[in-house]
Amino acid sequence: MVQRMKFYIDGIWTEPASPNRMAVVNPANEETMYEIALGSKADVDAAVDAAKRSFKDFSNTSRDERLALLGRVIDVYRSRIADIAASISDEMGAPLGLADREHAAAGLAHFETIRSVLEKYSFEDTIGSSLIVREPIGVVGMITPWNWPMNQIGAKVAPALAAGCSMVLKPSEFTPSCALIFAEILHEAGVPRGVFNLVNGLGPEVGVAMSEHPDIDMMSFTGSTRAGVDVAVRSAATVKRVSQELGGKSPNIILDDADLEQAVASGVAYMMLNTGQSCDAPSRMIVPAAKMREAARIAKMAVEQMKVGDPRAVATTHGPVVNRTQWGRIQAWIERGLADGATLVAGGTGLPEGLNKGYYVRPTIFADVTTDMAIAQEEIFGPVLVLMKAEDEAHAIRIANDTPYGLAGYVTSGSVERARNVARQVRAGNVNIQGVFADWAAPFGGYKRSGNGREWGKFGMEEFLETKAIAGYLIE
Repeated sequence: MVQRMKFYIDGIWTEPASPNRMAVVNPANEETMYEIALGSKADVDAAVDAAKRSFKDFSNTSRDERLALLGRVIDVYRSRIADIAASISDEMGAPLGLADREHAAAGLAHFETIRSVLEKYSFEDTIGSSLIVREPIGVVGMITPWNWPMNQIGAKVAPALAAGCSMVLKPSEFTPSCALIFAEILHEAGVPRGVFNLVNGLGPEVGVAMSEHPDIDMMSFTGSTRAGVDVAVRSAATVKRVSQELGGKSPNIILDDADLEQAVASGVAYMMLNTGQSCDAPSRMIVPAAKMREAARIAKMAVEQMKVGDPRAVATTHGPVVNRTQWGRIQAWIERGLADGATLVAGGTGLPEGLNKGYYVRPTIFADVTTDMAIAQEEIFGPVLVLMKAEDEAHAIRIANDTPYGLAGYVTSGSVERARNVARQVRAGNVNIQGVFADWAAPFGGYKRSGNGREWGKFGMEEFLETKAIAGYLIE
């Protein structure tokens, strides 16, 4: 039984300091599945105290001890993948196959990658007479979102454990069960008491208490830019490190020598993956002006092949969005696009045909979108793709960079060298060319309002390390 009414603090399942709870709703049918306990500042204080006590011993564990621990976590995680996938499908609406193949697998991939990093990572170096030492930063507060819940938990917890940190996790209240299962995994794997703690709750209570806590040395946050700014502001008084992976409005540049049919179809598919609920989704497709009509035709055909429906149905390719609030926001953005004069190619407002219940959104394509339209600038976080036309390569690059975000970018060309050249000019932390997606060991993070930290691989682990210089250490 998943412990939805308790928190995992100091190695045991603990009753909340005060009774407060929230219903978790299945987005496919709008029915309440169960309730979860919501935490308070008192619960955060207890979790931080446990993490602080455990840090001294855990930070002094050896590389081999941490490698062995990560190995045990990986083994137990593999045995629980089906449970994790089922909870994600039920709570955020991902088709069950996607939840298993992508969501649950992502968390495991981060642990496997970090274990490989830790095997070879050098925590010490020399400069002149100085010894340069990289040490765990301390107690880490972690806030993770609902859209890729296990990917983000794995991307934070795995490197923090490898670095020797202790931590307090606040997962999203909309997808709590996979995090609770994850706590069971860590417990079974033998993570020492107090090293990993979990408190469910809302941002204005638990998130604020974590950000302002004087004994938390670092906040690692993934979520909206608005919430990320709030975490940074509240963390500033205690001068703690803040690592942020925030929103995006990522461009997908399709150059005039690309295979238009293949590039547009694959761009639509990747944009609509996870029902468009991805921070790095290629939501702005930039195509040659002369090919706008043809690109719109291909995009429409791609959308028409999608099957929106019950996440547990075998034929379903796209499930609902996570909740009623998100559904309403996306509907408002579609209405805004229509009001601003964009050309509706596919989809639109309302429920998809044949569905009368659930937070389902029609996969929507807009063409003839210009940079001054709100749907070209703001993150919609749903299955809404905008097509924008560029007069030439230089114009495409200007459009790509004309946004306050800079998380990801995509470039397709008939020439690899040309794609490489354009990718270098896109102001984003991650640029994928020729349809090749990110490596688990490569850094993930954004420019501008998309964040200021890096996750994944050794770059992610280094976020959780402090650097110390000991001058004169090498003098005989």
